Amino acid sequence: MDKAEFDRFADAYEDQHRANVAVTGEGPEYFAEYKIRLLRQITDLGRLEVAQICDFGAGIGNSIPFFRRYFPEAALTNADVSERSLALAQQRHPGGGESLLIEQDRIPTEAGRFDVVFSACVFHHIPHEQHVGWLRELHRITRPGGLIAVFEHNPLNPLTVHAVNTCPFDANAELIVARSLAQRLRDAGWSAPRTRYSLFFPRALAWLRPIEGLLGWLPLGAQYVALARKA
Repeated sequence: MDKAEFDRFADAYEDQHRANVAVTGEGPEYFAEYKIRLLRQITDLGRLEVAQICDFGAGIGNSIPFFRRYFPEAALTNADVSERSLALAQQRHPGGGESLLIEQDRIPTEAGRFDVVFSACVFHHIPHEQHVGWLRELHRITRPGGLIAVFEHNPLNPLTVHAVNTCPFDANAELIVARSLAQRLRDAGWSAPRTRYSLFFPRALAWLRPIEGLLGWLPLGAQYVALARKA
């Protein structure tokens, strides 16, 4: 991961992200919240007790308010390679959790610490040949029985591809097919990976959103989440 690149975009990230998603009729808050809301549904269905969460690639902290809302009982750790992004996250959301600066190829925390590790559209910024290594590192810091949830853009959705291709901070992005990410989770030691698609309807069709939960199998959503457990 390119620390300098993320430091360079940190201050402009919010405005650029808002402009990039404007075509959907929603702001960045909508996309940040849906991920954490879905994660809460997944942990509830799996009867997973969540006391410690790691947000891998937390950036400027857009997910922090929604972790507070949907996981008020859990301690949050925000991990990122960008020192500037972590500083902005602390300024924007004081008391929003511990900050961990990722250096080299390691997350500086003990093994087996977290119940959930979460990543929101980070892996398409990481060279594909490094994916298994980082997924293995996330496996290391997760407790047995814990969950990984990796949200990513769907390269099978043409609107998503257009949005990524026209976004300044996605200039070096390389999107990942869901089945490839699932295989990389297996290769990194995670158990029973599965994928679920989401974000099928823009705001103009918001009345259809209640049925999105039934469409997770359909590879047309704008994003997907890859899920797996640590045995």
